[in-house]
Amino acid sequence: MVITSREVALPTYAVTIAPGALETIGELVARNAPAHRVAIITDSNVGPVYADRVRAQLSRDTRVSVLTIPAGEAHKTRETWASLTDELLASGHGRDTTIIALGGGVVGDLAGFVAATFMRGVPYVQVPTSLLAMIDASVGGKTGVDTPAGKNLVGAFHQPVAVVADTSTLETLPVEHLRAGMAEAIKHGVIADAAYFESVVAAASHLDEPRAGRELPIDLVARSVEIKADVVSRDEREGGVRKTLNFGHTIGHAVELLSDFTLLHGFAVGIGMIYESTLAERMGIAAAGTAARVHEAVLAAGLPVVRPHRIAIDDVVRATHGDKKARAGQAEYALPARIGEMAASDRGWSLPVRDALVREVLA
Repeated sequence: MVITSREVALPTYAVTIAPGALETIGELVARNAPAHRVAIITDSNVGPVYADRVRAQLSRDTRVSVLTIPAGEAHKTRETWASLTDELLASGHGRDTTIIALGGGVVGDLAGFVAATFMRGVPYVQVPTSLLAMIDASVGGKTGVDTPAGKNLVGAFHQPVAVVADTSTLETLPVEHLRAGMAEAIKHGVIADAAYFESVVAAASHLDEPRAGRELPIDLVARSVEIKADVVSRDEREGGVRKTLNFGHTIGHAVELLSDFTLLHGFAVGIGMIYESTLAERMGIAAAGTAARVHEAVLAAGLPVVRPHRIAIDDVVRATHGDKKARAGQAEYALPARIGEMAASDRGWSLPVRDALVREVLA
């Protein structure tokens, strides 16, 4: 049976996954976040394609603004946040505003942070249009911006009132962005579901096909959402099990930062997962062969498997100390015990790792 739509429930909102789901935006906003004003925050890639479609679904009585930022991680900054909030104020938005985040992970994080802080918090709807945003970034209520010191170091927890993932938007997604999204799907398999991991690897081998975005199984997207939703519902503010979602991200964030964000987030996470699973084996935490299987999965998705050589090892190690996962001057890592299971459940789900070992593995 071909699955054409799915809904995943979190404690306070639902994630709708279906082709054509954009057509439900008007009803969803009216039901979950009725407002006199709506601000659609999008970027220069997504806005020209989808903003008018979203606007057309909203009530004629609703005053709608479309705020467009330049596309790319380099624009997920405090300066962009400030310009968006200033623009909302200048155009007369107040507490009776709902924000719609229309775009990939950058737009979702940034628009969510605007919603968390504007008028001390207004409702927002996540409308992810990239694979990475659908299966990961749009779910869980993490919002924020990057700084020169690292990714997502300034932000807030602010849950959306709904997430609407229209999988037909993946049809126009460049293949490298499909690959980047697959990195997060691989991660979800490693941390929670070995069978799902295998299905992701199988799907990843078809990304070069012309209709890859159209034919990506909805149940693959939904299973990733289910895994993340389960983790987030048990630990909204990352005090425990939510740390497992950081697998691949300690080194991954460092590499992404040091690339000046020229490396897509999913590409950096793929690299990070390989190095971090290798760390886990070297420390005697992961079962033998875990790192090799992660390496094979990342390779199958067409993702890079080593850090760019222009990025120095010492710079990577230094950047991990500036990451938000560092504690008491040491970088902490979420590490796998095997495919489908994470280590350190009795130690808060993360472990400090010696810099010397990190250097050894990076080399």
